[in-house]
Amino acid sequence: MKTVTETIHAQGIEIGIYTTNFKEEYISLTDIARFRSSDPRITIHSWLRSRDIVEFLGLWESLHNPDFKRHDFDTFKKDAGSNAYTFSIKNWNEILHGIGIITKSGRYGGGIFAHSDIALEFASWIVEIIGNL
Repeated sequence: MKTVTETIHAQGIEIGIYTTNFKEEYISLTDIARFRSSDPRITIHSWLRSRDIVEFLGLWESLHNPDFKRHDFDTFKKDAGSNAYTFSIKNWNEILHGIGIITKSGRYGGGIFAHSDIALEFASWIVEIIGNL
């Protein structure tokens, strides 16, 4: 299946978008996070630690992904928000069969990507954080 990549520009930042099926677009959270931080991975993983976000992702997967392992999701949800909790995208995808948030490797197109619904939630969080600085 061919991957199509595009770029949008928002407030001087290039944000990567890709799709493989021309139905769902995945937007680079890494690029969006650059609006706030020079180390976007830390920003993204801070967002993913929140219990509210983990619950949001679980709900999104339940609505859009028939292969999502809802019964295994309780473990992720139970630990979310604690000081020791770290969200693993790899585990989310491998254990729960999540499809909403993924990682892509590559020199110029790599990073953390999310379905457009999830990416918009992340972008609104970034805007809220910046407004509170």
